[in-house]
Amino acid sequence: MTGAQHDREIVISRLIDAPRELVFTAFTEVRHLSRWWGPEGFSTTTRSFAFGEGGVWEFVMHGPDGTDYPEWITWTEIVTPERIALLHGEHRDDPDAFTSILTFAAEGAATRIEMRTVFPTRELRDRAVEKYHAIEGGRQTLEHLAAYVTGSLL
Repeated sequence: MTGAQHDREIVISRLIDAPRELVFTAFTEVRHLSRWWGPEGFSTTTRSFAFGEGGVWEFVMHGPDGTDYPEWITWTEIVTPERIALLHGEHRDDPDAFTSILTFAAEGAATRIEMRTVFPTRELRDRAVEKYHAIEGGRQTLEHLAAYVTGSLL
């Protein structure tokens, strides 16, 4: 990895006490995603959802303060149950959209999930961290995923 890319990325990892196939499946259907996606206090309303390479998920994240955040994701690579790559922005053709690669690695009966997000510029990464609390929000999102797949959010 280049130093320039390192300056533009956020990497968050979590060990989840659930089988890899189950953790992966939680990303594949909107009925699952809408139950756990997002940081603490946020909820999600889906406008459209098609999981598959080239498919799109359009949704609105509702913040705890009432702010709505339009979101758009297209899945760019899916390797079941190992990897999902995506492009994430506020809308199609968003010049500030970022890429994320999620990897799912079996560790015994548990799963190590890693989210590696790369922003187009260091400034956009810094803005996501400072203004939108992207690191803490990512950690909370993976906490929600863990709670969901282990049954405490079912």
